[in-house]
Amino acid sequence: MLTEGLVARGHDVTLFASADSLTTARLHATSPAGYEEDPTLDAKVEEAVHIASVFERAGEFDVISNQFDFLPLVFSRLVATPVVTTVHGFSSERIVPVYRAYDDVAHYVSISDSDRHPALTYAATIHHGIHLADFGEGRGDGGYLLFLGRIHPHKGTATAIEVARRCELPLVIAGVVHDQDYFDREVAPHLDGRAVSFVGSVGPQARDPLLGGAVALLHLIDFDEPFGLSVVESMAVGTPVVAHRRGSMRELVEDGVTGFLVDDVESAVAAVGRIGEIDRSGCRRRAQERFSDERMVADYERLFRNVVDAPR
Repeated sequence: MLTEGLVARGHDVTLFASADSLTTARLHATSPAGYEEDPTLDAKVEEAVHIASVFERAGEFDVISNQFDFLPLVFSRLVATPVVTTVHGFSSERIVPVYRAYDDVAHYVSISDSDRHPALTYAATIHHGIHLADFGEGRGDGGYLLFLGRIHPHKGTATAIEVARRCELPLVIAGVVHDQDYFDREVAPHLDGRAVSFVGSVGPQARDPLLGGAVALLHLIDFDEPFGLSVVESMAVGTPVVAHRRGSMRELVEDGVTGFLVDDVESAVAAVGRIGEIDRSGCRRRAQERFSDERMVADYERLFRNVVDAPR
């Protein structure tokens, strides 16, 4: 969306991505496909060649937008072109020393204020945007609660099951199983196709009606999540979110407007009981105002201009 949005605004953009990527920008590819999709590709080799190809052409660009984590930073002192690095969360504290080593020349973007590391200097916080035309307004008439996300202890799937049970509402679980032991132990025993259903991973066509038919999205995370696209997608169709008051949720969910922020199972159950207080059209409107792809692209365009125009 960032690439396409910048092209639409008249910028000359080169996208460094796999050869099967679809874009209106100029495409530079060193890999035929994503290495998780092609087992014949070696991840380290593909990453090394991919990143090197960007910096070998650095002199052709006003700015490099790095969405590839910390690895490209090690090339940033070797070129005059400024590098703007979006930090999509920290997979481990062990990678922070790399960010710190290049803090003096880097331009870091956080995806939420809550995910800023105290040891780093940031140029901006830019929340993700979504293409709102892909999301129609739902009426919440399905009569079920929804869990949408990775099946993992951090995402609170088992907590969502408990909340739905106490609310006496069906729960639909959608997502990829990232922790099989957790799924087998905490989720599978509750699946009966009525009170708790599991529909697996859903694509865009199935996601829209699934979100739109839900009474509420349960996002009862057990970690400080950097962002949470499913939360924004839910609000975009008008479905309120009941989320634990952790990480970026305090930035994304407006308590009493687009959902409720809660601290435990009891307060989550109480919030579901109040979900009728949320105006679904108002919820959707706030998502349109705050999380459109146009807003995101404008934020990045503004930052790129400031970086390019800054004295060096």
